Amino acid sequence: MAAPPPSRKQILSLFGSFLRSSRQFTDYNIREYTKRPYNRRILPQITLTNPSSVATAFSDGNYQRQVAKRQALVYHMYSLPLEVKSIMEINY
Repeated sequence: MAAPPPSRKQILSLFGSFLRSSRQFTDYNIREYTKRPYNRRILPQITLTNPSSVATAFSDGNYQRQVAKRQALVYHMYSLPLEVKSIMEINY
């Protein structure tokens, strides 16, 4: 028997977790690059109503979140200790 589709609370928790893991990058460009799968594939699927589509989108989102967490871990292992801000982050 198939598992029940995830609840709205689980889906919102997944999205929040994904955005938190993308904020772990100190470099603006990498942080924005990490958010792209969320904006392109996951965010438009919030309005899905078919239970199988919702479950598929949830598993895809969970996979993307795990990839972002692994990327953040590797990035921190090999990143330079210098914290140079991008022009996009400088407040005038």
